[in-house]
Amino acid sequence: MEHNSRQIRTEIGVFLILTLILSTASVLPIITLKTLDAQGGLFVLLLMWSPGVSALVTTRLFHHPLNSLGWRLGKPRYLLIGYLLPLLYGLAVYGLVWLSPWGALDRSAGFGPVRILVSATLLVLISILSALGEEIGWRGFLVPRLAELMGFSRAALVSGIIWLVWHLPLVLLADYNNGMTPIGYAVVCFGIMVIGISFPFAWLRLKSGSLWPAVILHAAHNALIQELFDPMTQNTGITPYLIGEFGAGLALAGIAVGVFFWRKGRTDFQPHRTTEPG
Repeated sequence: MEHNSRQIRTEIGVFLILTLILSTASVLPIITLKTLDAQGGLFVLLLMWSPGVSALVTTRLFHHPLNSLGWRLGKPRYLLIGYLLPLLYGLAVYGLVWLSPWGALDRSAGFGPVRILVSATLLVLISILSALGEEIGWRGFLVPRLAELMGFSRAALVSGIIWLVWHLPLVLLADYNNGMTPIGYAVVCFGIMVIGISFPFAWLRLKSGSLWPAVILHAAHNALIQELFDPMTQNTGITPYLIGEFGAGLALAGIAVGVFFWRKGRTDFQPHRTTEPG
């Protein structure tokens, strides 16, 4: 058992070192130019694939089969959860803001029900390309190995902290943050959200035995929050403090879904049993 734990720690260490090297090569041009739009977003795409490439290389270095990363689709209900979860917490946060004095639905943008449905579907499909790169690494490789060492709860927490630290150069040194709130406020809200939603990410990966529900969750979150709900919202001045990945609304949503899936994980996962049979 101790030998196996040492092996897993070594694999995680190699993965993190490779991710650091590849991510640094991608993030330096971004922070030099201080924009995610550098070279048309090419460096952001390369950055998002850094964990995935690192996981693939580490898997081969240690002679594990590539299907250990969770390539099978798994049961459809987990894919559906991955899609619906950001829609539910997004509508809860943005719906409350639209109905409050601190924000409003931007009706001039022409977002009717049909356009919202079509836009959401297309945006999620497009976002899968970049989300897959991260998820091969974070949830395909890292979460199952952390879970073997420390169980579900700590694996979700530790993977969330690593995921947060990986994002911080973009928040602190480029224009990933919304630029309309104090940087300390933005980092705290973003950090709470990222760590909170790491629990459903980990639960989906371990419960389904597949990385694809996490890919769908990641793609749906990025598409719905960044590309749909944010543009649909009028800025009344206080709005940036409430919406988006750097606002209090999604931070609170992250706490809510984090606690929910933390409690589910404590019930669902027994030691050394992290995937659903069949």
